[in-house]
Amino acid sequence: VPLRTDNLTITAPDGSKVEPQNAHTGKYRSVFDLQLTQQGTYRIALVNQGLFANWEENGTPKRWRGNAETFAKEVPKDAKNLQITQSASRIETFVTSGAPTHDVLKTTGKGLELVAVTHPNDLFAGDTANFKLLIDGEPASDVKVEIVAGGTRYRDAQQEILATTAKDGSFSVTWPAPGMYWLETSVQDDKAAPPASQRRAGYVATLEVLPQ
Repeated sequence: VPLRTDNLTITAPDGSKVEPQNAHTGKYRSVFDLQLTQQGTYRIALVNQGLFANWEENGTPKRWRGNAETFAKEVPKDAKNLQITQSASRIETFVTSGAPTHDVLKTTGKGLELVAVTHPNDLFAGDTANFKLLIDGEPASDVKVEIVAGGTRYRDAQQEILATTAKDGSFSVTWPAPGMYWLETSVQDDKAAPPASQRRAGYVATLEVLPQ
């Protein structure tokens, strides 16, 4: 199933929003064009946030997905075995025309986010990059991060790089070789905002590491 681009947000180096061009969703993938009219770093992100609920109604399982505004109208207050989860996911990559800039790297305080101590478009093989993870604006400590180099089809093993965030949410990665890398992590806990009782957040980034 192709990844939908309904919640695609492209932020230009000056902070303005940019509309994708020639967007198309096919059977297996979604594609679009982006003209880099400004010098600096662009942020391309798919962000989804909302609530997920499940309960029983006359012995039949019921499920609902939406936002806090529609929750009270669409989910019965007396629902049996009601469970509510606050969910957030972010998938992003960064593109730079000319020299890297930092304005688009600011965090929002919502969901699981990457703080790029090392600029994501300034990564080189053999170097160590430093990052931090935040969950709803607070340090995400003791979170496992998995990083996998591209080209897994041609390897007998994934050869993943594993890291765990420190108390302040920081972690580092030493890039073994140039190429494309997939960074993925997630958090699940009970620190949700009402009416949810569980919080679930995920983060994915595609990063390019250049040769020295």
